[in-house]
Amino acid sequence: MAPTLAAQTAPVRGWRQTPTDSMAQHATVPGDQDPLRHLESVVARLRDPVNGCPWDLEQTHASLVPYVLEEAHEVADAIRHGDDRHLKEELGDLLLQVVLHARIGEENNRFDLDAIATAISDKLIRRHPHVFGEARAESTEAVRLSWEAIKAAERAEQSGGGQSSSPLSDQLAGKVRGQPALAAAMTISRMAAKAGFEWDAIDGVWGKVQEELDELKEAIASGDRRHAQDELGDVLFTLVNVARWCGLDPEEGLAATNQRFLERFSRVESALNGDLQGRSIQELEALWQQAKAAIRAENTQSS
Repeated sequence: MAPTLAAQTAPVRGWRQTPTDSMAQHATVPGDQDPLRHLESVVARLRDPVNGCPWDLEQTHASLVPYVLEEAHEVADAIRHGDDRHLKEELGDLLLQVVLHARIGEENNRFDLDAIATAISDKLIRRHPHVFGEARAESTEAVRLSWEAIKAAERAEQSGGGQSSSPLSDQLAGKVRGQPALAAAMTISRMAAKAGFEWDAIDGVWGKVQEELDELKEAIASGDRRHAQDELGDVLFTLVNVARWCGLDPEEGLAATNQRFLERFSRVESALNGDLQGRSIQELEALWQQAKAAIRAENTQSS
């Protein structure tokens, strides 16, 4: 969560806490104001050059990028856990990022929240002619094909109508821009395979995995960090292709592994009263296996 909210609950150096009755007033949406407009006014106050928050005033589009990504991932995590209360909170944090960027754009006379909302509304209407126009769509696949065709026409118009010598690469570059690396790798590999750039069978993918692992080992042994980083990327990209061939989601798989690790590690830590220093790997491994077995038994009982 961005310091905007955290700073309201914990005094820090340079923080002047002045009790005021107006905090309750600002925390409640005025009866004659739309909640979204109220949020806009709160953010405008935070960005006020005279009476605003020093942290918020320092922020730019670029400095807020980590927070946008963090909040988006926290929304996804809340969805995975089926936690509606948490999801509502995280969606609010993500909405705050949108409103902050809109405010910065407005201050620079570039765009505002109304322009953002109008643009996305226009895009949705334009890309759903089967809902807002006379076109018909008999299936979700027909909708997808129509959507992609309209997007392609928009890109051609934006580029001046010229023909690219590498249209698929151009499309991929635009599609994966800003995506997490695993998701981008899946998108790239799917579209490349659909265009014919594909192994004949999954055995070829497994062979490529082994080839890339050998190259990674050699790069690490050579001490060339940059080369090793490149080879690590090749290994991960090839494993994404394994996932694609098997119909698996690498992002979901890794997220689940992270969660399992944290659950098991928490039990190991608790068994040692939080003191892992000086413990042998044999002792830690034994506790790890105990935690793994206990969690498996609990899951079996609850299912």
